[in-house]
Amino acid sequence: MLLSLAALWVFAAWVTLREGVNLLWVSQLDSSVSAPSDPLLFALQRERRLSLTRLGDRAPQTRKELDKQRAETDTLHSAFREAADTTAVSWALDDEGEERLAVMLKRLGSLKELRQSIDAGRLNRAQAANAYDDVIDPIYDVYGSLATLDDKELAKDVRSLLALSRARELLTREDALLAGALAEGRLSPATQAEFAQAVGRWRITAEQAARELPDFDRAAYDKLIKGQSSVRLQTLEKQVMEHDPNSLTLPLTAEVWKATTERFLTDFNTMVLDAGDRVVDRTIPVAVNVIIRLVLAGGLGLIAVVASIILSITTARSLLAQLQKLRDAAHELSDERLPGIVERIGHGEEVDVAKEAPALDFGDDEIGQVGQAFNTVQRTAIAVAAEQAELRRSIRDILLSLARRTQGLVHRQLTVLDVMERRETDPEELKELFRLDHLAIRMRRNAENLIVLSGSSPARTWRRSVPMVDVVRGALAEVEDYTRVSLMPMGEVVLVGRAVGDVIHLLAELIENAVSFSPPYTNVQVSGQLVANGYVIEIEDRGLGMKPEDLDAANERIADPPEFRITGTARLGLYVVSQLAKRHDIQVVLKASPYGGTTVVVLLPQELVQLDPTPDPHDGGERERLPRRQPAVATATRPTTAPPRASAENVRTLPTRPTPVPAPGPPLCPPLGPPRLSAPAPGRTRAETRARARPEPEAETPAEPEQQSVTEFTPGGLPLRVPQANLAPALRDDTPTQPDFEEDDDERSPEEIRAMMGSLQSGTRRGRSQAAKMLEDQQGGDA
Repeated sequence: MLLSLAALWVFAAWVTLREGVNLLWVSQLDSSVSAPSDPLLFALQRERRLSLTRLGDRAPQTRKELDKQRAETDTLHSAFREAADTTAVSWALDDEGEERLAVMLKRLGSLKELRQSIDAGRLNRAQAANAYDDVIDPIYDVYGSLATLDDKELAKDVRSLLALSRARELLTREDALLAGALAEGRLSPATQAEFAQAVGRWRITAEQAARELPDFDRAAYDKLIKGQSSVRLQTLEKQVMEHDPNSLTLPLTAEVWKATTERFLTDFNTMVLDAGDRVVDRTIPVAVNVIIRLVLAGGLGLIAVVASIILSITTARSLLAQLQKLRDAAHELSDERLPGIVERIGHGEEVDVAKEAPALDFGDDEIGQVGQAFNTVQRTAIAVAAEQAELRRSIRDILLSLARRTQGLVHRQLTVLDVMERRETDPEELKELFRLDHLAIRMRRNAENLIVLSGSSPARTWRRSVPMVDVVRGALAEVEDYTRVSLMPMGEVVLVGRAVGDVIHLLAELIENAVSFSPPYTNVQVSGQLVANGYVIEIEDRGLGMKPEDLDAANERIADPPEFRITGTARLGLYVVSQLAKRHDIQVVLKASPYGGTTVVVLLPQELVQLDPTPDPHDGGERERLPRRQPAVATATRPTTAPPRASAENVRTLPTRPTPVPAPGPPLCPPLGPPRLSAPAPGRTRAETRARARPEPEAETPAEPEQQSVTEFTPGGLPLRVPQANLAPALRDDTPTQPDFEEDDDERSPEEIRAMMGSLQSGTRRGRSQAAKMLEDQQGGDA
């Protein structure tokens, strides 16, 4: 809009300015070309007349007059060249005018040669007249290019005056022609005929020009034609045209003709100059009008354009400032306030939307309407966020409800399996019950995964510290292919009770992942050690490994867990690990293993581990101990001279630490939550598991010192189960279960058998009572 206004002003100003510039250029040409050329034109006309007279009369007087006129012509010629050869004249003339001026100057430059030819007698009067005519004609051509005024009336009057000046030129040619004939003293028929033509030409030209003159100038012309000088000239012209060519006398003398023509030319020239002055007077109002229009169109238009520019700039700045405020407010709303509100709504917080994200108010104009559109977008976004948050909460509640129900059913299933295992005596059936027990424990972990995904905590909790090796074993019990896991020494470290359940769950997820993504013929190694910042557990597999970008993405996902969404189900295990690690400030890092697989480093902070494997009880009372298996089955002993057969055949002691050499450890504190840290391995008897899950009973005083049994372990550090180890002698198979031991062929005495059965019965009663007590504690902890 502003550019259009400026362009319109430039066009109007140029149209007006062009008239002023044209007027200026006409004035410049009049002063630099027209004014200096008029005297030169008159001098050339007089020189032409004297040259023709000199050619008709060789008297010294004519020579003297011709030389004097030539000198005057040369002076005026030099002055004209100096005035016309300027930059202003070249700017004022167009291409055609410059070309005509160049021709004029070239013809004026040929005067020297023309004069030499006349003086040498190489030209007659007609040739000399034609040569001077060729020099004078370009002057009138230049005059024609000067009449370029934009005012049509003025241009028309100027052209009429130029036509009258052209008629005067024709009259001077007639005068020169007759003056030459009179100087020669005879009037030839050819000269007489040419004279008659010249008379006709100048009178016709003058009459035609006079018709275009204004009324006042027309009256002046008529007065001149009817004047005495014009009548006298007409009379002489008539005498010359009517003269008999055969007559020896002339119709008039040279002096009479010269006096008559000079007088008429003076009057004619006066009339033309007066008409020119009146044209100039008439151009003054035109010039004033042009100046006024230039001032109005240029000055006032410029003021209007400047005012429009100022107004536009002011308005643009105001609009820009308002738009900037709207932009800043919209950015603040979209980048800061709205995401925070949506996030808080997503977390279930109550948010005052009107206070936290006030509506944008920028008036009712177009910018204000844009602000109202942003308000609509804000309300829609908040409404959608609230709906999404409510949907996520509903889904989490559904997941939590299903998980709690599943968890309760799994606990009940484990309770039933525990009772069935205690009643079952068939080894094969007991083995299948152990497999069901292991599957139930894995189902419990999956149910707890749903609880973690829903944002809650599982119900399994411990109030007392647990040895780290038992924590890792508890995690192994929740892994399907646990036999492929090698458990390295973990050190004398215990884990505080509040983190036991989550750490078991976290390690189970990581170990399950390592076992699942490694070949079945490889082992997964789990080791642990104390470091400066806490306790580190490393889980290393020998699988295919992960790409560096996948490792970085997984570490980022664990370090900064994203919000759980229903669509992101590709790696739920990592999400569960990240949530459990975040809950206890545990650092979990995945890195490439030098053996080709992946190593997971789990750093437990210092506040979760204790160096003393028997921490002080929380209530200040006497410590309870973690249930531990008896070092040997209470049996009657034989004399020291013979090796105890029953003890060698039936018992492999479970140690408290996975060391290759059996060494009884100190008593450990039991958890007050669920009775089992882990499901028993399918290769162990349920009796061994119950023995580890109950406190150490009061030892009976045996008749003789007990014999120390031999303990064997799996490659993963778990104790081996011996079939029929806890069966009564009468129920055992005759097939030896330990071919490595030497069989004792001596028969037992009735006293030995009675003591053995008595010990078995008393031990069975104590075990059942302790198991029932621990079952009640477990049910109380689940509630």
